[in-house]
Amino acid sequence: MSVTLDTYRPLGGWVEKPDNPQPQLEAEVCADVIIVGAGFAGLSTALELAAHGAKVIVLEREFAGFGASGRNAGYLAGALGLEFDLFLKRVGREQAKKIVGFYDEGVAYVERKFGEYGIDCDYNASGIIRAGVHPSQEGKLREGMKTGIELGSPAQFLDQAEMRARGIPPAFLFGAYAQRGGTLDPGKYVMGLRRAALQAGVRVYENTALLSYAEGEIVKVQTARGSASAPFLVLATNAYTPQLGLLGGKVVPLRVSAIETEPLSEAQLAALGWPRREGIVTAHWTMESHRLTARNTLVLTTKRLHYVYGSQTPNVPDNAAYRELEVALHDRFPTLRDLAIRSCWSGYVSLAFDALPVVGETGAQRNVFYTAGCSGHGVGTQSLMGHLLAERIRGTEHPLLSALRHKTPSMLPEPLRWCAVNSALGMTNMLDGRVNRKVRAAAR
Repeated sequence: MSVTLDTYRPLGGWVEKPDNPQPQLEAEVCADVIIVGAGFAGLSTALELAAHGAKVIVLEREFAGFGASGRNAGYLAGALGLEFDLFLKRVGREQAKKIVGFYDEGVAYVERKFGEYGIDCDYNASGIIRAGVHPSQEGKLREGMKTGIELGSPAQFLDQAEMRARGIPPAFLFGAYAQRGGTLDPGKYVMGLRRAALQAGVRVYENTALLSYAEGEIVKVQTARGSASAPFLVLATNAYTPQLGLLGGKVVPLRVSAIETEPLSEAQLAALGWPRREGIVTAHWTMESHRLTARNTLVLTTKRLHYVYGSQTPNVPDNAAYRELEVALHDRFPTLRDLAIRSCWSGYVSLAFDALPVVGETGAQRNVFYTAGCSGHGVGTQSLMGHLLAERIRGTEHPLLSALRHKTPSMLPEPLRWCAVNSALGMTNMLDGRVNRKVRAAAR
């Protein structure tokens, strides 16, 4: 069954509007720290600060988890997904080792927080497999795995026999297996952070968009019906940051899409195999991701990325992307060709040209902090970022935060940016399309 308008979910596939919506900001309030954005980064920063007695305000344009935190595929992954070719020569091997350490520490950090905050988010600590679907992908996959191991991120190559022994579906021929991490329900995770923040005394104002902010020793932010002041401001707004007048030349928002099937029957699950339910990402230039959820559905994401002129982020369906994902579903799982699509959705990640996080501070007082550029790996990285930013605000720079400081490549202004980004995306689509045609030809 094909994707239809009835299957599109403007809130994403993991969250609903909370049954205890927090009030809009409708007064003038003060705090020790103001955080804009109630996703993984914003809520984690708030929780870390509140644990040390800080008075924290969080402003959220919609509701907690509305953005990328509630729309992603739910992979808690370390450094396996890094594209070393984009940054290794620029930062050098020693700094690259520290960056890899940041990504892998993000996994351990989130796993600790499940217990600390009492969050049940269907976490399956299965590890992650980066898999090839055609023999031509093996060289690139092995090279990336080798570099990751040299930089301190352990992984194991699985040949075709080992993949079949693990019960991995046969479309995935070989893979690099990282034992750390796994899959989770990102909606349950972000809502668990929201619940913990409210219990910790963090004041969360939902349906409260930031209109402007004024720098100074005390930063003042303006919303439609109120204002807030604090010595520190944190913009945990990721893909939406350029619309606030910051990082417009450093990151671009890319629209990422997902489809979810109806639940598989017991017979379909048994025939599929996949007993450990490892999260699988492919070795395409624009990866596909494939996973089974706790509700026995299949979720597929990415496949096609889109950049909207002017770094805009309209919350609209992307029917072309959903059709491509449905083709990928049939290519990788031909026995499930009749499985209906339950829902589809889209959201935005932010990408720097070196695919590394963009974190730092700005303003004359250096008291306006920002974090963006998660490049689709935000579950672990942006959660850990909360800890690093909280320490920085309290006066200590963590070594992992220092490791992330580097010169992010600058981007061209519009309309050259639109041309450059979409040309690059078009090239990756062409290369991936060639691989997929080879796979279909071999299957025939």
